[in-house]
Amino acid sequence: MKLVRYGPPGAEKPGLIDRQGALRDLSGEIADVEGAVLQPAALAHLASIDPARLPSVPDRPRFGPPVARIGKVVAIGLNYADHAAEAGLTVPKEPIVFMKATSSIVGPDDAIVIPRGSRKSDWEVELAVAIGRPASYVEEADAMNHVAGYLICNDVSEREYQTERSGQWDKGKGCDSFCPLGPWLVTCDEIPDPQTLDLWLDLNGERMQKGNTRTLVFGVAHLVHYVSQFMSLQPGDIITTGTPPGVGMGMKPPRYLKPGDSMRLAIAGLGEQTQKVVAWSAGHL
Repeated sequence: MKLVRYGPPGAEKPGLIDRQGALRDLSGEIADVEGAVLQPAALAHLASIDPARLPSVPDRPRFGPPVARIGKVVAIGLNYADHAAEAGLTVPKEPIVFMKATSSIVGPDDAIVIPRGSRKSDWEVELAVAIGRPASYVEEADAMNHVAGYLICNDVSEREYQTERSGQWDKGKGCDSFCPLGPWLVTCDEIPDPQTLDLWLDLNGERMQKGNTRTLVFGVAHLVHYVSQFMSLQPGDIITTGTPPGVGMGMKPPRYLKPGDSMRLAIAGLGEQTQKVVAWSAGHL
């Protein structure tokens, strides 16, 4: 299944994309796409519904983040060896874990707002994982049983805040609008192997990133296992797994986002995102 949330910010409705690519309204079946709906029994119920009997939604409304009320976004750094190399850093022996603020979450095609005073805002296409069963101290062999599905994340990052302002990475990762998710959550039955997915990002029509999840240093199962050793994972939580090479920070000279830029990014089987970059203003508060 491809589960979505559509409509104006803060008033999204639940939906799904049928096999013909049409948007169907799920609001007669569930109140929203949230953690409880991502648990195995609830997903099995939704999978049993014939999409043809659901109301069709005309046109193409705005898509919001495909999961509502996300408890936490756990992000993994330097998880592609070639990205670590372009950053001038060694491949980590254990996953680098940081958090993205839930206030940074936006829809897949919403604008990216350059923070006030930012000089080094950057892009990162990533495979993200949605948790469907509580996970605490899970073994790697059992980890995939806790995954509900997959989605795209653009882990937008302010590099000066992240690496030059001391302290943790979080303050360069959690700015408002820095976590576009979607367009939809794709359940595991449609993505049998998350380690074989092509992913790419274009900036103003120019290909910047191109990679495949087969080159992840730490795969999805290991990440779910690893993170669960340090914090419990709840249904609806998101783990975003790292980015391949081609970020602005790694270019010579470095290249960063500016108002007027446009990003387009995709992962095989998970759809596409498109974002315009805008300057910060008081209206974005």
